[in-house]
Amino acid sequence: MNWRKWNNLIHRDLGYLCFGLTLVYAISGVAVNHSDRWNPSYQVEHLHTTMQHPLATTALDRQVIEQLLEQLGEHRPYLNSFLPDPKTVQIFVEGNTITVNLTTGEVWQEKVVPRPLLRQLNFLHLNHPKKMWSWFADLYALSLGVLAITGLLVLRGDKGITGRGAWLTALGVLLPVLFLVLYYGN
Repeated sequence: MNWRKWNNLIHRDLGYLCFGLTLVYAISGVAVNHSDRWNPSYQVEHLHTTMQHPLATTALDRQVIEQLLEQLGEHRPYLNSFLPDPKTVQIFVEGNTITVNLTTGEVWQEKVVPRPLLRQLNFLHLNHPKKMWSWFADLYALSLGVLAITGLLVLRGDKGITGRGAWLTALGVLLPVLFLVLYYGN
């Protein structure tokens, strides 16, 4: 078997192996690229309700706070609370900030809710698992390098690297260099 057949075989099979991870990194990459406009892993829900039975006491110990949380249906771990003023209590639970007007019973909540699937994809893309995942991600990165090199040699002639492919490859190399010059050239 000649080198071109081996090249095409490696390119094809490695492409199949990398398909799933490429989708993970592509979807998560677009989401993370725009993290200055939104949180790609979590969304914040703002809720406004009124308690049926406002608190009749201003002595807010942990037991009273836990009763209040029970009334609101909040079962996540209690972290802390404080009184910003005599009529208001702010309660912090894991993933939720609750503000209660003790006089009117009005409640405002800011709940942090994970985005389904996107949070998990970002978890992998940003290498939060560490350990074995780091080695797996490194292997994937090397595989992408092999895919890039073998991809250059798949086609022959005018459509391959000696024809149109040379121009497109040069453009693909020059674009990141151009952005680096623009950002670091000053």
